Amino acid sequence: MKASAVLRVELDARGRSVVRELRCAAPLTLVHRRAAVAGADGAIVHLVSSAAAPLGGDELRLRVHIGPGARLQLRGTAATVALPGRCGGASSADVRMEIGAGGSVDYRPGTTVVTARAEHRAAFRADLAADARLRCREVLVLGRHGEPSGELRTTTDLVRDGVPLLRQHLDLGPGPLADSAGHLAGARVLGTETLLGGTDPATPSSGPWWSLVPLPAGGALATALAADVVTARRRLTRALQHHPEAAVQPPEASDDNPDGDIAVSAPARNRTNRP
Repeated sequence: MKASAVLRVELDARGRSVVRELRCAAPLTLVHRRAAVAGADGAIVHLVSSAAAPLGGDELRLRVHIGPGARLQLRGTAATVALPGRCGGASSADVRMEIGAGGSVDYRPGTTVVTARAEHRAAFRADLAADARLRCREVLVLGRHGEPSGELRTTTDLVRDGVPLLRQHLDLGPGPLADSAGHLAGARVLGTETLLGGTDPATPSSGPWWSLVPLPAGGALATALAADVVTARRRLTRALQHHPEAAVQPPEASDDNPDGDIAVSAPARNRTNRP
């Protein structure tokens, strides 16, 4: 199966972030949340998996374009489960974003679970203007409960105003590296969160199985390892408490956010458009 989706968000004449283009095909389904949400900032779009995917051989593509000053919250609604295909071969998911001057994206896809015998390739690239902002959280789970993991290869490429901020390549799955202290040390869940824009931490911070490090060319990267998703999210929260622009919010009643979250300050503008 091959599927692609395109999302474009721009400012309207009243300075509101509105969805100008939304095209998608199963299993990549984008749902625009039109109702106003108290405290929400910018357009809100949910990424819904409307079919079992990705299977081996599937190719999924998502393109996101953010105009100058526009703001977007892009949320996954459920876990993505990578499964082996009947005819073999790897599945792939390719996400690319362009964020214009003063634009902002808060991207939190659902947890990615790589099942036994699956081969999955995930790529994420974002090109930001000099003053654009990006927050991206990713949680990877190696295998379902009680089963070994398949093979997962991820590539992250973040560029701001033509300057590379982060280029990271991970190979995860079964093998000796999974148990080594220099790799995952036997952990089953890897959580990362990248924050680009605003004030960066001056020095690295770390604790039991988590870290927050400033990137040399700007931005910060939080990383957490754990045996389960709930613990990985808690450790990411602890890491982000050391970010200079972060403040702890009370827990929200959400399966995707069972332990509360970190609110990173951003300019208050472009409220979600009202019906």
